[in-house]
Amino acid sequence: MGVERMKNSMKAVTVSAIGSFVQGERDIPRPKAGEVLVRVAVTGLCRTDLKLIRSGHRDLSLPRIPGEEVVGVVAENGPGAVRHSVGARVYVYPGEWCGRCPACRTGAENLCREMRIMGFHRDGGFAEYVIVPEKSLIALDDACCFHDAVFAEPLSCCINALELSRLSAGERIGIWGGGPAGTLLKRAARHMGADVVVIEPDGERRERIGGRETAAGELFDVCIPAVGDGEAYRAALEHLAPRGRLVAFSGLPAHAACRAADYNHLHYHEQTVVGAYGCALRHGATALELIVSGAVVVSDLVSHTLPLSALDAALDLVAERRCMKIHLDPKE
Repeated sequence: MGVERMKNSMKAVTVSAIGSFVQGERDIPRPKAGEVLVRVAVTGLCRTDLKLIRSGHRDLSLPRIPGEEVVGVVAENGPGAVRHSVGARVYVYPGEWCGRCPACRTGAENLCREMRIMGFHRDGGFAEYVIVPEKSLIALDDACCFHDAVFAEPLSCCINALELSRLSAGERIGIWGGGPAGTLLKRAARHMGADVVVIEPDGERRERIGGRETAAGELFDVCIPAVGDGEAYRAALEHLAPRGRLVAFSGLPAHAACRAADYNHLHYHEQTVVGAYGCALRHGATALELIVSGAVVVSDLVSHTLPLSALDAALDLVAERRCMKIHLDPKE
């Protein structure tokens, strides 16, 4: 079975009540049948983590160690877990699915009725070690560094959104938001051969991504709001071409989630609105292939690498949009 030499306790962040968290030592968990203990190398921080910790989330159960973007090294295999040897470098798909329901049988395990998400329903990667199901692990290519590989989770979500959009080469896509998600969407869409325009009101981010302040009078075959803002959704619908597809990619605050739409406009222009939430395991494999091949570059998106002990300051950076992607080192 094999066990990595390790201490008895680990550093971890625990959320017991919405709006606060505690950093301290916790016992290192031991893997059960079919589980693997992973020593965390890098955990990505995203706006979902900010929402989860400071505002709560539909899928959150407390107390919880957050963190759903994780890469690391296998430290111990539980009984029956034999696919990855101790010391193997792995990407962790954050979902645990049943494999039996209609969604799972059609390759949409992210919509599994029994889905348990790492960092939401079970403990995540804001710690030195995390327990994961063996089936959720994907081996990492030796040429792929951890700081690149951890982008596989957010890139997977973008791939799912583009898949649901039915985007084809030569089509025009408008993306609202020039943050990490908007940038990954742009790069993945360009790899697919699409003509991409990013709309970003913030001057610094707009310059970085080569975007525009407004969409002016343009129409797009696909529109994706990559920011949780009601105005972005309104503008995206307004700039949707006949037979265009809008992807509801970013969640909205509860008070803004129900917005009126012109259903006659949708009707007469034969437009489609589709939701995109999370990703499936297969999207992770595709994302890693794109990253390793260099088809989607990610390394330039890391603006901060911070110790886990600096989480509060890191959350402030995300809240104030003063960063691109923040990576957390659980060892510090």
